[in-house]
Amino acid sequence: MPDFRFVELLGVRVNVMPFDHAVEVVLNAPDSGDRLALHFATAHSLVEANRNPPLRAVLNAGVVEPDGVPLVWLARRRGFKAERVCGPDFLPALVRRGVPLGRSHFFFGGAPGVPEELVRRLKKAYPGVRIAGTLSPPFRPLTPEEEESFVAEINAAKPDYVWVGLGAPKQDLWVAAQRSRLEAAALLAVGAAFDFLSGRKRRAPRWMQRTGTEWLFRLLTEPRRLAGRYTVDNARLLWLVIRDERRRRSHRP
Repeated sequence: MPDFRFVELLGVRVNVMPFDHAVEVVLNAPDSGDRLALHFATAHSLVEANRNPPLRAVLNAGVVEPDGVPLVWLARRRGFKAERVCGPDFLPALVRRGVPLGRSHFFFGGAPGVPEELVRRLKKAYPGVRIAGTLSPPFRPLTPEEEESFVAEINAAKPDYVWVGLGAPKQDLWVAAQRSRLEAAALLAVGAAFDFLSGRKRRAPRWMQRTGTEWLFRLLTEPRRLAGRYTVDNARLLWLVIRDERRRRSHRP
């Protein structure tokens, strides 16, 4: 396993390796023999992991990247020079750097047509990129036979990387369940990256991405789906952070 640097945030180990270093580690994984499981986590991920011990165990068994700006803020508050490592930025960065090395990619997830459109755009932006395949699984629990079939199809395509866009926490649980069965060097649970990079959904302006207000843009564009999540999650995250700070102070000498 590469020499990741972790900080514990609300019970979840988060990698604070710089963005470019994280890309380099994954880029080299096919040559180093590493078999990585990367989870791009947001504030929602921390809140869900706090209330769901099995999910927390899944995240801590892999490598959690700070996809959400609140995770970067919390890590910096703990004294680490953390950077945002966001799925929609990480995916094209790894694809671009992998072209000269002949790295191949498989895209698992998204509604029918979404991974295909994502691939079309990647091929246009990065000529020579190797695509091993795409799959859009049904939007329901998969049967054991379906899981077996999908794993066999992915392994037969022999990708270096499997990008998983099933939504959190479903994608994180799937990556953990299939990591030992899939032969790819890295499984990467990137969630909404499929929708953003395929053009299916608009992404927030850069200034909102940098200032940690990307959630507000998503709320305004999908109020019915996200209003409850963000209202509850933001309040719970604040309460968890305050509770954690009090606990840490009480344990200081």
